[in-house]
Amino acid sequence: MKTISDKKSGAIWWIAALVIVAIIAFFIFKPKKSSEVTVEYQAKLGNIKVSVSTTGVIQPQNRIAISPQIPGRLESVSVVEGDYVKKGQILAYMSSTDRAALLDAARSQGEKNMQEWEDTYKPIPLIAPINGQVIVQTIRPGQSISTTDAVIVLSDRLIVQAQVDETDIGKLKLGQKANISLDAYPNTIIEGTVDHINYESLTVNNVTIYEVDILPKKVPDFFRSGMSANIDVVEQEKDNVVLLPEEAVKTIDGKTFVFVKTADAKKPEKREIVTGLINDDDDTEEIVSGLNAGDIVVVKKKTYVASTGAQTVNPFMPSRAPYTPSGGGHSH
Repeated sequence: MKTISDKKSGAIWWIAALVIVAIIAFFIFKPKKSSEVTVEYQAKLGNIKVSVSTTGVIQPQNRIAISPQIPGRLESVSVVEGDYVKKGQILAYMSSTDRAALLDAARSQGEKNMQEWEDTYKPIPLIAPINGQVIVQTIRPGQSISTTDAVIVLSDRLIVQAQVDETDIGKLKLGQKANISLDAYPNTIIEGTVDHINYESLTVNNVTIYEVDILPKKVPDFFRSGMSANIDVVEQEKDNVVLLPEEAVKTIDGKTFVFVKTADAKKPEKREIVTGLINDDDDTEEIVSGLNAGDIVVVKKKTYVASTGAQTVNPFMPSRAPYTPSGGGHSH
């Protein structure tokens, strides 16, 4: 049986071992003083685009539901979903309740008698009121229909109805270019334009939004009402401008400048510049003046040297991929 003295002795040994391990770990992982490394970026020509990104749903611009004026029975339908129809075209025929009853009674008396009643008592045509596409046709011949039933639904054309936050609505104007992609077809980009901006707002999940109609230049065959869409409305875009990563640009006391590497100087030249658009996709910034494509800009970053001699970048500094100008972007 262990005595109290033995237990105390064991505890002391455990404490001593932990202290030794902590001291060894401290000396192994203790970093030395921070140092600086110089990173170089070359200003390059590229395209920049600032856009407002949002989501929306494909909807008919004008949705027309064709319902009968009186109750009865659907006799025949001459169109299917996806068909394009002309204004005035006959889409279906129906019988009133009385005609349907007469025809059923005549049919029991023979084909000849029924034919006479069909020639005497004509069916009622359902006519297309607009040029458009059939987007709904679910009622089949022989079914009873009422004045509330939509026998056929037409759309003059499909659009994307976007929901834009009130903080971004001031950036949109009629006629602005927009790029549309669907969740179902993410790799296909459809060009469109801003066609209408609602004057009345809506509140969705306690957020004030405005509905905006985006009109595709050409409606693809795979468009279906109700599909989810992603929209980038182009606010501004420029081609062949001088681009530089944002982190290479410094601003102090309201002045913006960079440090440019020169061939005949030991230290980089501090040069004041004028900046423009910011490309959110790759954090590049437009340089309006003060810098030319091909100029080398140097940036100093702090690093830490571990006791093993390995040099590491400050873990609290954001890492970035190699700089390659691109044309995509979003507004701030």
